[in-house]
Amino acid sequence: MSASANPKFLFVTGGVVSSLGKGIACASLGLLLKSRGLSVTIMKCDPYINVDPGTMSPYQHGEVYVTEDGAETDLDLGHYERFIDENMSQMNNVTTGQIYFDVISKERRGDYLGATVQVIPHITDEIKLRIDMLARQSNADIVIVEVGGTVGDIESLPFLEAIRQYCIEHRQDCLTMHLTLLPYIRSAGEIKTKPTQHSVMRLREIGIQPDFLFCRSEHHIDEATRKKIALFCSVDPDAVIEATDAQTIYEVPLQLAEQKLDEQIIKRLNLKGAPAKLAPLESVVKKIKDPEKRVSIAICGKYTRLKDAYKSIIESLVHAGVANNSAVDIKWVNSEDVEHSDNPGSFFEDVHGILVPYGFDFRGIEGKLIAVRHARENNIPFFGICLGLQCAVIEFARNVCGIENANSAEFDKDAADPVIHIMESQRSIKQKGGTMRLGTYPCVTTPDTLARKMYGSEIIIERHRHRYEVNNDYRNVLEENGMILSGLSPDGNLVEIIELKDHPFFVGCQFHPELKSRIVRPHPIFVHFVEAALTHQG
Repeated sequence: MSASANPKFLFVTGGVVSSLGKGIACASLGLLLKSRGLSVTIMKCDPYINVDPGTMSPYQHGEVYVTEDGAETDLDLGHYERFIDENMSQMNNVTTGQIYFDVISKERRGDYLGATVQVIPHITDEIKLRIDMLARQSNADIVIVEVGGTVGDIESLPFLEAIRQYCIEHRQDCLTMHLTLLPYIRSAGEIKTKPTQHSVMRLREIGIQPDFLFCRSEHHIDEATRKKIALFCSVDPDAVIEATDAQTIYEVPLQLAEQKLDEQIIKRLNLKGAPAKLAPLESVVKKIKDPEKRVSIAICGKYTRLKDAYKSIIESLVHAGVANNSAVDIKWVNSEDVEHSDNPGSFFEDVHGILVPYGFDFRGIEGKLIAVRHARENNIPFFGICLGLQCAVIEFARNVCGIENANSAEFDKDAADPVIHIMESQRSIKQKGGTMRLGTYPCVTTPDTLARKMYGSEIIIERHRHRYEVNNDYRNVLEENGMILSGLSPDGNLVEIIELKDHPFFVGCQFHPELKSRIVRPHPIFVHFVEAALTHQG
């Protein structure tokens, strides 16, 4: 892969409504450009005042994506990593909160030498500095910068102004792309272009003329509509890129390649790229769209109203399905519904695997424990992630080890038998943001265990995000009753993986394997879990 001393920049903004898929668009562009031999990195600019999404409810923001270096970031960074197969860092996600925090810290130190601190130039300069820092750190040929929200948001204005300035200062090295909606009015039987026109007009009022339009639509854009959009928005007709709904997000790069978007970007930025190598992706898309088999897996959690809370898990199951030539049909099971049901087993009658994901606090926990017990007693493949491991330990302690009051100190600080308790390093911490055990840590897998078989390695590195752990005072009784502690921290103090020997597949991990799964390199635990579910299906 090449690397450039003169990086190029592609700024991606959005209009009309949010959630149109800027993150997928950026990730898809990154994949296309990387497939041509260019080095790529992607930055997400989030306009909210939170320093990071770590303290937000999943219902507010979806999942929190943790990078290798322990940054709690936007879920779009997960798309970036999964598509371009490059690790992001804390430099790849910038928030308004971070920018203002740094500017105010500089003001308190006297760095501005008595000047009045203002949005322009101090806030905008800090944003541009972050872009420059990422470009230097990554040494990439092209830096894609996504601005969250829409062009009409007051929160986004400092980022858009910074982009306007940056494009003037680096005129030959920058391109802008604006993502808009082309709504289809069914009663009229036609696509309407006015929302796109007004969105671009608003962007131009800010001082940014887009080079490309990325138009989301339910229907294909005919040539007349394309020319109309180009005329009113002052772009070339070839620069009006249609993005119709795809059966799988991994098809989007192929759609963009068909419209030669990558070729246009390379030409306009005067880059040299090899022919795109998309055969591996085409093979993956074919397997997703035309699977040989199907298997049903239940995800039993409490954030099932917003599927983005489990985005990386969903994608990891897709990756594992591809590896097993199978589609994975997810059955969403709300753990609170299980908890309050007179017949909780009915939620799992038609599934071939049960996954209990991460989460916080006690709400819905008893439903998760019921799900764990159902999987354990009925030999249904089970996979627990983070809190899912802790639930597996609590359920096993109660119903196999006979510790009736087994619980987590997170749910009951006065629990008689806290088989899960807070980590020693977390006891004195009062501040919530960015203080959990975050980022990558090593784990030693135990010989002759499923964990060692799945990874094929003694030492593994995985990403973490937690405060609580298995209480070592209960390790002996757990092991005496048949629980295998198949992955430990190098010093032996932390339980990282548990499994049951006499079960088709019963695995829990304290870390988050879904954060390292890639479409080209599916995570081994997910692959073996889906394989076990297919075997259980028969």
